[in-house]
Amino acid sequence: MAVTQEQATWFEDAFQKLVANVDKAIVGKDHVIRLVLTALISDGHVLLEDFPGTGKTVLAKSLANTLDGSTSRIQFTPDLLPSDVTGVQIYDQSKGRFEFHPGPIFASIVLADEINRASPKTQSALLEVMEEGVVTIDGEGHAVGAPFLVIATQNPVEQAGTYKLPEAQLDRFLIKTSLGYPDSKTSVALLMDSASRARATLVTPIIKPESIVAMAQLASEVHVDESVMQYLSDIVEATRSNRDVLLGVSMRGALALSRAIKTWAISRGRTYATPDDVRELAVPVLAHRLVVDPESDFAGVKAEEIIERVLVEIEPPAYRAA
Repeated sequence: MAVTQEQATWFEDAFQKLVANVDKAIVGKDHVIRLVLTALISDGHVLLEDFPGTGKTVLAKSLANTLDGSTSRIQFTPDLLPSDVTGVQIYDQSKGRFEFHPGPIFASIVLADEINRASPKTQSALLEVMEEGVVTIDGEGHAVGAPFLVIATQNPVEQAGTYKLPEAQLDRFLIKTSLGYPDSKTSVALLMDSASRARATLVTPIIKPESIVAMAQLASEVHVDESVMQYLSDIVEATRSNRDVLLGVSMRGALALSRAIKTWAISRGRTYATPDDVRELAVPVLAHRLVVDPESDFAGVKAEEIIERVLVEIEPPAYRAA
């Protein structure tokens, strides 16, 4: 069923209200907030990688607070076990059977703080639930429900006692982004309001989980012309043949970008996606899925730069000669 302009206008208004609400805590980072909300509505997950003290945890908490649903926070440490995340079966003597006790992963929004500090065994416990929204314990599946968003944080500075996320796990994240330091004007405003230490508490719930599910359904029906999908496919294929890339973008990555551009388009009040939507989301959706060739990596080539080069090399549909 095609999206009407009236529905697109309603979506844009609701989306902007969510951005403005989170912006109470994270000032001057509207673009990053829009990316995270896009992941939430597109049935994806977010990896925030940035230096310490830039507001990664505050952003995650603020988004959790804006949704009137269940939230949880998991502090990842080297001694964290998979069952500490997913839950465990405990034998009830009075009933004579095992009962499942759900872990903190059973929430609408889950903050996985410093995810790279946990062992690979614990990190892998998230693979199934991030992909399928189900946790399997002793052969029995337990659905986490919808909406479901994992916001994982890590900082690139401290490497001691950390475990690099494997490619299979990175591929589960729809978007990887960073906040960066605020500009001078925003810094001054934050310093003047330094008495407010818990800025995430400024954000109050303004939307129900059911409304997010409805928005996701609406976004999935946004029209995407075949030429735009061909453009997206050309970009993905170009990453696979790039001389600086050892492993290009997977089909999962291509599908993730196709979902994200629909949400991005309707959040701007449009009933259709354009090549510009693909260009705006290509880096945050695709770059972290690339495995850069070791020699190129040693020479300083970054995945983001590779995607940007590909975008320059491939002409969008609107500019191609007839």
